Amino acid sequence: MKCPWFVCLLPYLRATHSTADSPQKNPTVLKFFTRWKKYACYIRCHDIMHIMKIPKSFDMLVQSGLVDEVVCQLMSGKEAEVYVVQSKGEICCAKVYKEASKRSFSHLAQYQEGRKGRNSRQTRAMEKNTKYGRKEQEGAWQNAEVEALLRLDEAGVRVPHIYNYVGGVLLMELVVDAHGDAAPRLNDLKLTGEQAREYHSEMIAQIVLMLCAGIVHGDLSEYNVLVGSDGLVIIDLPQAINAAGNNNASRMLERDVKNMTAYFGRFAPELLSTEYGKEIWKLYASGELSPGMELTGHFKHSDNPTDLSGVKREIDSARRWHESVMESRKISSMQQKNSKPPLTPLKPLRHQ
Repeated sequence: MKCPWFVCLLPYLRATHSTADSPQKNPTVLKFFTRWKKYACYIRCHDIMHIMKIPKSFDMLVQSGLVDEVVCQLMSGKEAEVYVVQSKGEICCAKVYKEASKRSFSHLAQYQEGRKGRNSRQTRAMEKNTKYGRKEQEGAWQNAEVEALLRLDEAGVRVPHIYNYVGGVLLMELVVDAHGDAAPRLNDLKLTGEQAREYHSEMIAQIVLMLCAGIVHGDLSEYNVLVGSDGLVIIDLPQAINAAGNNNASRMLERDVKNMTAYFGRFAPELLSTEYGKEIWKLYASGELSPGMELTGHFKHSDNPTDLSGVKREIDSARRWHESVMESRKISSMQQKNSKPPLTPLKPLRHQ
């Protein structure tokens, strides 16, 4: 049973209920919202707790006492399914990663560039795409989100707080809105021009804060942002990349900014003419980017023509250097092969 948006009444989860259908007459009734259908229905807590069967992926967490109940499924994405669970008496969120064969995320290589394995054996196996390498690659894909969330949370970026990570299941904070309901995605809201400009400014500040922490989201859009009680919250970071270790970082950052600007531009068209992505990356590459700095949204493109002959000279120089190194190694290898070790003189035999 799926319940994308709802209000959990914890004090009544295990209470007995009457046959009354009205929440005014029966305080143990759970108010269950489905925002996209724009109507509410009332379902008894007792019924919900028995309808939702605990998935096998939670067996380890249930046995270890980390999860008491699985309330309902919150959403299903291209790389994971998200559930609302009760953990040690508290309601939180559980993200269960899908297997690689069931995941629809594409172009993984460009996201995995710059990620290091635990050791050289793991790195070689991942590069050769062996069975062991694919298993380790799957673990690295999941660990990347955990590491990114921890680093960003420490840097002050608005991301869900992590509670635990066990057996491919990530327990984290359930983001709620001002009314205590599960926070809607940004895409589910219709904004005014003023709200769009305010949220756009807030999101640009978060992107800058992320980049200052050395991370680029890589798949940022209105579908990966929740509108929480304290502002926008960024989610879904398994594809997050190292800004300094990935050659695609600048392009992905500009794409993230472009996606967000295009969405907010639907409600505030003047935002569409801004170029925050290029401005932010230029400041980062020059070492001048800092959290909270004032940005203009303008980027001056260079008027100087590309020096193609200079580029060609650099390429030729690098090629000649590479050829000379390879030739030196070849000569050194041949010399070592042709050289014979000195003969060891035989010791004279002793006569008995």
